[in-house]
Amino acid sequence: MKLYDLELSGNCYKVRLFAALANIDLEIAAVDFLGGEHKRPPLTDLNPWGELPILVDGDLVLRDSQAILVHLAGTHGGAAWWPAEPQLQAEIVQWLSTAANEIQHGPASARLVDKFGYAIDKAGTLARAARILPLLDAHLAQREWLALSRPTIADCAMFPYVALAPEGGIDLSPYPNIVRWIDRVKRLPGYVAMPGT
Repeated sequence: MKLYDLELSGNCYKVRLFAALANIDLEIAAVDFLGGEHKRPPLTDLNPWGELPILVDGDLVLRDSQAILVHLAGTHGGAAWWPAEPQLQAEIVQWLSTAANEIQHGPASARLVDKFGYAIDKAGTLARAARILPLLDAHLAQREWLALSRPTIADCAMFPYVALAPEGGIDLSPYPNIVRWIDRVKRLPGYVAMPGT
């Protein structure tokens, strides 16, 4: 399996993190993002969206980090990461959706402004972060992991941009349950870091 990757992308990191935790071998292909390699063939042949990550697993090509997590967990990670029961899958998927929506448009977008100079409404990103982070902290006050009673791909999907929130000017100290969850993820066997975590 080959992952077309950008080291500083939290979405790419989700995949690398899960692969490390689940002992899944990935061939990592670093992409020249600044040079626009992801916006032209052959990468646009794999992903016409011109975005990263991209996973190639035999004849299967996937372009979205959440979809890649589901595929890897379902085919290589085992039931611990992706259970067979639909109601348990649904508990996980609601967090994949949160990662792709509230976290992406809140803490992740704030980081894009501060770290990479993107022209995004910073006040809007902070307002979205101020809404989702207390909800996440309250959820984690009742449990150690986001879904089920163990680490799943829900934690892998949410972890990067929550842990990187300080790079977007977001202080996590008011959220002690989030801080403890970040520490738990970092203590998982096989954990790998990315710059900023």
